[in-house]
Amino acid sequence: MYDPDELDEEQRERQLRKKLNEMFKEFCKKMERVAKHHRFHLEFDIPYRDLGFHGVPNREMVLIQPTVRCLVNLTETPFFLVELDRVEHIHFERCTFRSKNFDMIIILQNFDVLPLSINAVPMNELDAIQEWLTDCSITYTAGQASMSWKSVMNLVKGDPRFYEETDEHGESKPAGWQFLQADDNHDGNEEEDDGDEDYSAGDDDDEDEDEEDEDEEEDDEEDVNGDDDEVGV
Repeated sequence: MYDPDELDEEQRERQLRKKLNEMFKEFCKKMERVAKHHRFHLEFDIPYRDLGFHGVPNREMVLIQPTVRCLVNLTETPFFLVELDRVEHIHFERCTFRSKNFDMIIILQNFDVLPLSINAVPMNELDAIQEWLTDCSITYTAGQASMSWKSVMNLVKGDPRFYEETDEHGESKPAGWQFLQADDNHDGNEEEDDGDEDYSAGDDDDEDEDEEDEDEEEDDEEDVNGDDDEVGV
């Protein structure tokens, strides 16, 4: 059963929200006209709500939304804003099949600044975020472990061949940020190999047991046939 007063309140809220949106759009248009009159380029960026995802950039879980040039949350203080042009790479921490959420680490082009983090992002939003990053031509990696980013950035800054596929001795190494997931891939391959070996060993034991059973059945049949011959004589 619906309360008429509650329905009226919801209707008033929708009308007020619509009015505020129209007023803000008109404000943006006026500001752009004034800027153009003074030969200054000004353009307002609108967040894409459909591409938004939830996370904790500061203290509370908020809706973080991409725009054409930024990644923002402007509904809760302190505000969160990252310019996409200053993003070097994205790394997803604690990405496992059993995890309900993960952490999104934003590595900036200025390596002297520690990466930003968005914590507790729901795992079911990972695919949409990766697709958006691909559309923005921003590289990303994923790993199971949490990293010590101060140590990582010191390592990166001290490696003059960071983006090369070989080190100073000519030995091969992961190029760029691929080292963040190289260890996880290596561990995963080892686990798969161990599983195959266990499975193969079990199969060999089963085959040996089957062969022994068949040999015993053949011996029993020969004994029975021999007894029949003796009775016939």
